[in-house]
Amino acid sequence: MPSRSPTPVALARLASLALLAFGATTSPTLLSAQQETVVVYLVRHAERAEDGTSDPPISEAGRERASVLALTLRDAGVTRVHTTDLKRTRQTGAPLAERLGLGVEAYDPKDLPALAARLRATPGRHLVLGHSNTTPALAAALGGEPGEPIAENEYDRLYVMVITPQGAVTTTLLRYGAPSRP
Repeated sequence: MPSRSPTPVALARLASLALLAFGATTSPTLLSAQQETVVVYLVRHAERAEDGTSDPPISEAGRERASVLALTLRDAGVTRVHTTDLKRTRQTGAPLAERLGLGVEAYDPKDLPALAARLRATPGRHLVLGHSNTTPALAAALGGEPGEPIAENEYDRLYVMVITPQGAVTTTLLRYGAPSRP
């Protein structure tokens, strides 16, 4: 029997189960009462359209992946969206930010320690969109497990990082959308 990829709803449920397993609440109401628990979802931008510039937009496949990301995280209680100041990261996070009525906060990918400190100090659930080199580096800067380097053609990695009030970090690696690697 051929294997099927999990649906966005199934992935959202898996993420919620992972959060429960590692001691985080899944209710935004309960989360706001705790004030110290931080959940960070880290993803690389979606597939880019090569347009010959240093700041290309996302492709049609990228727009589809951005929509799947919004569906995957729609019930995750995301309270903030952070992106670099490039089209591909902003466009990847836009569907979820729009769905949730959130603004998008730009960060400097050259200063990941500052972003990590800001995330650790800001209770809530954060979606952070980065790049193949910055996403694993940010996972490490937060004290989590970065895993293998992200391949140039890999766009489906989703880190779920739970940072407890005591500073312990649990990293869960999920995949979302269509597989992006051969």
